[in-house]
Amino acid sequence: MGPTSSVEVPRNAYVVDATGKTIMPGIIDVHAHTSSFGFGLMPQKHWPFYANLAYGVTTAHDPSANSQTVFGMAEMIRAGEMVGPRLFSTGIILYGADGDFKAVINSLDDARSAIRRTKAFGAFSVKSYNQPRRDQRQQVIQAAREYEMLVVPEGGSTFFHNMSMIMDGHTTIEHNIPVAPLYKDVIELWSHSKTHYVPTLIVNYGGLNGEYFFYQRDNVWENEKQLKYYPRGAIDSRSRHRTMVPDEEYENGHILVAQGAKKLSDAGVKVNLGAHGQLQGLGAHWELWMMGQGGMTNMEALKTATINGAIMLGMEDQIGTLEVGKLADLIVLDKNPLDDLENSETVRYTMVNGRLYDTETMNEIGNTEKERSKFPWEISPYSPGFDWHEVMDVHCSCGE
Repeated sequence: MGPTSSVEVPRNAYVVDATGKTIMPGIIDVHAHTSSFGFGLMPQKHWPFYANLAYGVTTAHDPSANSQTVFGMAEMIRAGEMVGPRLFSTGIILYGADGDFKAVINSLDDARSAIRRTKAFGAFSVKSYNQPRRDQRQQVIQAAREYEMLVVPEGGSTFFHNMSMIMDGHTTIEHNIPVAPLYKDVIELWSHSKTHYVPTLIVNYGGLNGEYFFYQRDNVWENEKQLKYYPRGAIDSRSRHRTMVPDEEYENGHILVAQGAKKLSDAGVKVNLGAHGQLQGLGAHWELWMMGQGGMTNMEALKTATINGAIMLGMEDQIGTLEVGKLADLIVLDKNPLDDLENSETVRYTMVNGRLYDTETMNEIGNTEKERSKFPWEISPYSPGFDWHEVMDVHCSCGE
């Protein structure tokens, strides 16, 4: 990287003509459920990964997944045996409510045991989910500090739970706080912490999910690029039978919450993009555009999708901006998102860790050329793709 006059390009370099296009860092989705459950099966070719790469998501953090599956996939991606975004995860959550996988934490030693096990799986973060007492949450945080782990929490859409999680010192608040609009008390408290905010407007608390806005506005089932990397049945079931409501439902819903995210951002709180796996690939752009609906400038919104997420993950020296010495994650857009935020979806090429993909085909090009093989539904209409939402309907009703 650098001025043409000072950068020496190797003779055998693969050259891409990007005249008139826009180059930006790859998108970082810090709340990305990547369908990493699989009932003990680990597909070598996982379509949600292709969908995300095709739309420019180069780093994903999954805050709830099957530990065997997600860490196995992450290792296979690193080894070049799978195609996908750089993948991080909490693995199985530390769930505090009664259930078949409750994490019982009543002492610091309990928390140490849980986090030591999670780290051994391959996690660098843990999800403290619905631990009901503050001392339990603080024990998780203390143990995480000792083992150098991030702690991302979820509070079951409870306002006072969220506020105390900020005071406890969590890395983030996952999902939007269920109060809007925000006033000075919340903004002042949050601004004096280092806790990031991942509002996941796409699954908004306290109003209609933001994703419904785009199902209502757009004929998603006709999006040809999305359909290349997403099974038809999963698209149709979520987009054709759509909820139609007056616009004010959204103005008093996810847009009002997004305005709160803008206020927090103005006060110095790092706001991050998290698309929750609602629609692999395109959903990350919906989340980005909703930041703009709340009043963020195009550049502010783009920071939620890039450098802010890198800071939250503790990886700002490796990803999040385009600089000499950082990992080669970038996307090439046909149009400039600084002119119109919705230009962000015009991703033509995605480079992840130096590997370049043509998003029209998801063939690898450049110094290594590898044609993408067919997805099951391209071979047979009776081979549906695996879908995150189907699994969650089977396993839990916890709003994960």
